Amino acid sequence: MSNDAARSALLAAARKELPRILDFWLLHSVDNVNGGFYSSITNDLEVDPGAPKGLVLNARILWTFSRAYRHLPRADYAEAAGRAFAYLRDNFSDAQCGGYYLSVDATGKPLRTIKQTYAQAFVLYGLSEYARAIGGQEALELARDQYWTVERARDPEFGGYLEAFTREWAPEKNTALGDDDPNEKKSMNTHLHVMEAYTNAFRALPLPELRKSLVAVAEIIRDRVLDPATAHFRLYFDEDWTPTSRKVSYGHDIEGSWLCVETAEALGDPVTIAGSHPMALRMADAVMREGVAPDGSVLYEKDGSGRVDDDRHWWPQAEAVVGFLNAFQLSGDNKYLDAASNVWAYIEKYMLDYRHGEWFWKVDRHGRPSPEKKKVDTWKCPYHNSRACFEVIERLEGKGSPGEAEPGRQVRGRSGLYDSDR
Repeated sequence: MSNDAARSALLAAARKELPRILDFWLLHSVDNVNGGFYSSITNDLEVDPGAPKGLVLNARILWTFSRAYRHLPRADYAEAAGRAFAYLRDNFSDAQCGGYYLSVDATGKPLRTIKQTYAQAFVLYGLSEYARAIGGQEALELARDQYWTVERARDPEFGGYLEAFTREWAPEKNTALGDDDPNEKKSMNTHLHVMEAYTNAFRALPLPELRKSLVAVAEIIRDRVLDPATAHFRLYFDEDWTPTSRKVSYGHDIEGSWLCVETAEALGDPVTIAGSHPMALRMADAVMREGVAPDGSVLYEKDGSGRVDDDRHWWPQAEAVVGFLNAFQLSGDNKYLDAASNVWAYIEKYMLDYRHGEWFWKVDRHGRPSPEKKKVDTWKCPYHNSRACFEVIERLEGKGSPGEAEPGRQVRGRSGLYDSDR
């Protein structure tokens, strides 16, 4: 397939899949009884209306439909974004101690009141996108307040951000984010998504303090989190940044490769932008070399002993499409465009649920969906796959988009970094 044909095919596929993802969430996830959104739906569309509601899922739904409204100003997208915004403000917000609860029960009452830095960052990510899309002083003020909330997690001695705090913002002993996460003081995952959130917030709130914080966390990703010898992210650390794990997450590597470029572009410094390009390409090469299966899919992770978990989770596939497309746009090397196309072909063959909609959480190496993983839960969300579609569409369509830029240069299009709707 020629270069132009491959880009056209990828663009057409993203345009087709995006409304399919969004329509699933509009149709199946809205909780019209207790408000907000359901957080437990099986692959067969069985809803558990009594399941607790998670902060991360609600914040990601807020981001998704706010971003969707910027892409296409449909009333139902604005309504879904407004529902997520109101539920976040009215049910998750801790008016007494600041920040947002990690979870509430099905009726919206506080359940887990821990303040997880990762989750607080996603609140900022969603609020800032809602402010950009829908506007309004309230959203801007909440986003500004949430930036300062995330800054409460900053480590004044060694830099970066600590993982978790009690409701009252005392140090929290149990810092594990999920069932499979170790109890560590600092993590790649938290810092990557603080950077992501600060990047988006800086577009809506170009505050000098926020810019300084964004520069600092980007430098941590580059100098502390990235292993210069392997071009993989180190995943966990002690307070003083001593690495405590040798595990490799291929999905986070390819996601981080393009997010670092996005951050550099948001900061607008030519030297920083230029420096982000070789870093992104090295990371994309490492994933392509070690983490891409013969069928074009991205493997999940490798543990410290070298054992590879070869399940294919939905979100690394989505991030790989964007990461490899980004690498193609930076370099002009067709191997990256081929890699992006191959991942998308795998998604279409195995990840999409053509019967009920959305994507399966994960499939095994034979392409069989996991029966125990749900279509929707507090972690399974519309953020990764819808964002992949938004990015592909933005990068490959329209005058001035990255897809039309010369290799080695990246310029965002009409809905990207240099919006007229700030």
